[in-house]
Amino acid sequence: MRRPPPASSAGFTLLEVLVALVIVGTALGASLRAVGSLASNSAGLRSAMMATWSAENRLVQVRLLHVYPAVGKHRFDCPQGDLALVCDEEVLPSPNPLLRRVEVSVYDLQYPERRIVKLVQLVAP
Repeated sequence: MRRPPPASSAGFTLLEVLVALVIVGTALGASLRAVGSLASNSAGLRSAMMATWSAENRLVQVRLLHVYPAVGKHRFDCPQGDLALVCDEEVLPSPNPLLRRVEVSVYDLQYPERRIVKLVQLVAP
């Protein structure tokens, strides 16, 4: 008499399950790192955008005052939203005596050594 062939068992071996878990774990770890990186970049972009707004606001003020700015340098607070920012404004003479160069640099109050943005504009009387 012949024996019938053994029925193939449906399912996965332990080794196959472990390999699948390793692959899924690696994919999840990579995705978590990517999400963390996106959150960090988002905060940096937000502070750069707000610092640019502060510098642009100051340069618009200089244009709207219609006053020829005196050569010199001064520092003032220029907060935007919940960010405590500090602006350094420096007015320099330009090669053309009818124009002044106005430079506005914006720094984070918590990290005053790191400049976030610097905008430059020429102003006429």
